[in-house]
Amino acid sequence: MKTTVIAVVGSKSSGKTTIIEILTKELTKRDYKVAAVKHIPESSFTLDREGKDTWRFAQSGAKTIVSVASDEIATIEKIDTTKFSLKEILQRCKDVDLIFLEGFKKIVGKKYDIPKIVTVKSGDEALEASKNFRPILAFVGLYSIETLKLNIPYINVLENREKIVDMVEKNVGKK
Repeated sequence: MKTTVIAVVGSKSSGKTTIIEILTKELTKRDYKVAAVKHIPESSFTLDREGKDTWRFAQSGAKTIVSVASDEIATIEKIDTTKFSLKEILQRCKDVDLIFLEGFKKIVGKKYDIPKIVTVKSGDEALEASKNFRPILAFVGLYSIETLKLNIPYINVLENREKIVDMVEKNVGKK
């Protein structure tokens, strides 16, 4: 089965992380292997903390630092990612059935091979998203878009999480 990529896009604090949490939890119960990739737009952001050994290794010039604990392994690569293609990012997700992308609006906007779930907080956001994102699987979030007549389903995932999970599952492996 080919790995399926689905983007979850929307404005800040619109519920993107919550949707990915729900989908990941429910789909892993259905035996799917899921990866999640988060876009962090802050240019100076780092997972590494000043003073920690891994940070010290990087400060010493190490370009790759691997941290191994009893229940996880983390690889930190000190490289310029600003020119990374989506393909280069996705290649870091190995042996999974499904990859959720959080954010990456500019990269995935009109990529027709990546369905989008759009989180919205207002009708204006939904209208703007309907112009900028293709294809849209569904709108989710606190604002129901049903009155806008966009011919795209709206799912209130707090009341009906199974519906969005089933919708995503139907897209897994298709391509």
